[in-house]
Amino acid sequence: MLAVQRSAVVSVPSNAPEHCPGTESELAGKADACNGCANQDICASNTPKGPDPALPFIRDRMAVVKHKILVLSGKGGVGKSTFTAQLGWAFAADEQLQTGVMDVDICGPSIPTIFGVASEQVHSSSSGWSPVYVQDNLGIMSVGFMLPSSRDAVMWRGPKKNGLIAQFLKDVDWGDLDYLVIDTPPGTSDEHLSVVQYLKESGIDGAVLVTTPQEVSLQDVRREIDFCRKMGIRVLGLVENMSGFVCPGCKTESQIFRPTTGGAERLAKETGIQLLGKVPLDPRIGKSADYGVSFLDEYPDSPASDAYLDIIDKIKKILGGESAL
Repeated sequence: MLAVQRSAVVSVPSNAPEHCPGTESELAGKADACNGCANQDICASNTPKGPDPALPFIRDRMAVVKHKILVLSGKGGVGKSTFTAQLGWAFAADEQLQTGVMDVDICGPSIPTIFGVASEQVHSSSSGWSPVYVQDNLGIMSVGFMLPSSRDAVMWRGPKKNGLIAQFLKDVDWGDLDYLVIDTPPGTSDEHLSVVQYLKESGIDGAVLVTTPQEVSLQDVRREIDFCRKMGIRVLGLVENMSGFVCPGCKTESQIFRPTTGGAERLAKETGIQLLGKVPLDPRIGKSADYGVSFLDEYPDSPASDAYLDIIDKIKKILGGESAL
């Protein structure tokens, strides 16, 4: 089943029904999902099916992006998008580095709010869509910029999601980037398969997996690890978020989510994956996200900031970059 899904990622027509097996699949035009589809006869024919025409354009765009990093989580609500934002802010703190953040969480686009640019819109030029710039060297792209309001729900099936992700990669004028950080939705579904397949030729440097200490979150991260290994994605490391609570007044730390099964530290040992670090829960992290400001800049003395910077420093070293400290 996984093999069918992989081929479908880059070969699903925009008007295809849900559960389309993909034009390159042996089931093309023959599966139950194909009944009534306008493309059924074409797909069922013996005419050779070529590669997705978007791939050469994506390859050209991504050729000038040095590092591409996926931020993944098995479960929602673990702070993945917030971590993505802090990673973006930290990279962009070096004015010599050009950083981009791509939000492919199509149904839950929170990146514009976290960066404080939710009211902005995407503009087009002769070279393509322009990212929304938070600062001169930090641009972001999200479906959130294209919605009439923040209350509008995105109710799209797989093919339309895949099409938008392809546009983000081939039509956005990212320019020469040192880092492209890709924020994904929870789980392992259409969006993840699309990104991996579209970037297969240009390469993905690796994935950072975000979890919380409790077993219910770790279970889903194990599935995420399995996904990465099956898709050939290097796992850069694990981040344990909400690892204890930091009192803003006295700076003492207490546990909120107890690691009953050993937390990310034990999971890292079991899987042979590096534990990049543990980020304590500081209520001001949520406040910074709501106001669209960098937590690292606003609260540099927080233990959470120290943890973030230590993790980001490890990521940069793994990728061969300079220290974030």
